[in-house]
Amino acid sequence: MDQKLQIKRKLATILAADVVGYSRLMGEDEEATAGTLGVYRGVFDRLVAVHDGRIFNTAGDSIVAEFSSPVEAVRCADKIQAEVLARNAELAPERRMQFRIGVHLGDVLVDGDNLLGDGINVAARLESLAAPGGIALSAAVHQHVEGKLAGKFRFEGEKTVKNIAKPVAVYTLVTTATEGPG
Repeated sequence: MDQKLQIKRKLATILAADVVGYSRLMGEDEEATAGTLGVYRGVFDRLVAVHDGRIFNTAGDSIVAEFSSPVEAVRCADKIQAEVLARNAELAPERRMQFRIGVHLGDVLVDGDNLLGDGINVAARLESLAAPGGIALSAAVHQHVEGKLAGKFRFEGEKTVKNIAKPVAVYTLVTTATEGPG
């Protein structure tokens, strides 16, 4: 039977996140790092569910979730960054954990409970462009959330990213973590 006939596709908003300096943190104290990551994964689990998303992939320090709404995905990302920042205040500076988050709206392949394809890859590349504690958005996401969310968006330009054929227009949502004091 032709495999191409069985492939399903859908449009999804993808949130990709990972920990800044995870290898350093693990190298300094594996148990403390694993414990903190577990607490923060709980934050992700709770907030992704509240915003009608679902986590479909985790590995090491990375978390990938899907949402049907770009607005809910960005709201979720913003609340995650705010809660992580607040919880980090309780930790010694060298033990604080920051996440980078990328959010993209794109067509994806459905493989059971997993999603695959360029839509996922672009979200992961956006995540790598985000500042520690920050959120990077594709133009597709920005188009859907602009004017619907409080907050300041900054255009970062067209970025060439690894293994993606076309440059990606990148916006950032200015967060408390990336804006700095006052």
